Formats: sequence, structure tokens, C-alpha cells
Amino acid sequence: MARMAPIYIAPGDRTVTVFGGGNVALRKIRHFDGFRIRVVAREVLPEIEGLADEVVLCEIAPETVMREAPGSFIVMAATDSKQLNAMIRDTALEMGILVNSAHGGGDVLIPSTIRRKDYSVCVSSEGKVPAFPPYVADLIEPLLDESLDRMMELMIRIRPVVMDSIPQQKDRAKALYDILHDEGVWDAIRSGDPESAYEMAEKKVKA
Repeated sequence: MARMAPIYIAPGDRTVTVFGGGNVALRKIRHFDGFRIRVVAREVLPEIEGLADEVVLCEIAPETVMREAPGSFIVMAATDSKQLNAMIRDTALEMGILVNSAHGGGDVLIPSTIRRKDYSVCVSSEGKVPAFPPYVADLIEPLLDESLDRMMELMIRIRPVVMDSIPQQKDRAKALYDILHDEGVWDAIRSGDPESAYEMAEKKVKA
């Protein structure tokens, strides 16, 4: 079986239809911040009402999925019932819509995610052991200290200089690599002197 492909997708005007209105659904909805969220459930938590763009209150049955799923970029089977989620998943898959299911078997997985200001780190077991990714994320998170945030800010700032100063793509990649591996730049970052770090990076680019 082919491995799943990890990707990031921009929200655009894409709709995520969530079947379920409890805490499982709430966790899924929070992951898809920026997408248009439609929630279909018999009842929903107040927090979900505040986050969703549209709430459809009704019983969830196969005909409900066939009525509400069309036009969705992704369908989320997010009830607390394994049997109901399986029905939602299978119905949406038969309609050719991407599906994530709280009880597995869909073709979209939600990774454990650590978000920082300008970057994020995701961990997934590709559905094999759902308890494993959060464990790994907890191990990684303490390593992502403020110096990485400051280095990311420097890289965002220096990248246009690299693009303007170096014509060849492979040479640009090497310049950014060299900055990231320069201990002098890191020492300045860690000591709280981002301007000195930037000046060193700029000199390396324009040398």
C-alpha cells in the first residue's frame, strides 16, 4: 500500500462539512481554521456555533450525508458513534469526496501539530497508532525554543536579499543553508541581538 502524502492546503473558499456537534467535532473544526465550516448534527456545542459558518440541525442518516456533503472539499465523520462515522465515511467516499473519520478508514488524516508564529511541525503515524503522534509532538515541543522563532524571522527577512543577489537557484539554496548553519549567526540570535545576526547573514550573501 502506498504511503500517504503529507501536504499543506490553503483554505481558499473550500468547505469542510463536519458531521457531529460534540467535542470530537470541535477538535476537528479548530484544526481547519480559515476554511468554510458547515456543521451537520442533531445538536451542537455553543463553541461550535461560534466557529461554524453554517449549522444544519437534523438527524444524521445516509440521505442526510447525500444531501449535505456535495460541494464539500472534505467531509469529517466526527460523531461519537463508530457505526455512524463508518456510514458517513463510506457514503462520502462513494460520492468521491475526501473524508476524515474519527474512527479511521478515511483518506485524510489530521496530524498532531505544533504551531509557532511563522512555522509549524506536524507528526502522524499515518493512522497506524493514533496515540503515537501526540507523544512525539510532546517530545519535540520543548526543543522549539524562541531562538528558532527569531531565526525564522531572520530567514524571512534575508530571503528577498538572497533572491535579488544570487541568480542561480542552487546557489540561493546553499546561501540559506550556510546562514542556518553559521554558529556566529546563531550566537547572535541566542544572545538576543537579531540585528547583528542579520548583518552577518547579509554579509555572507553579498560576499
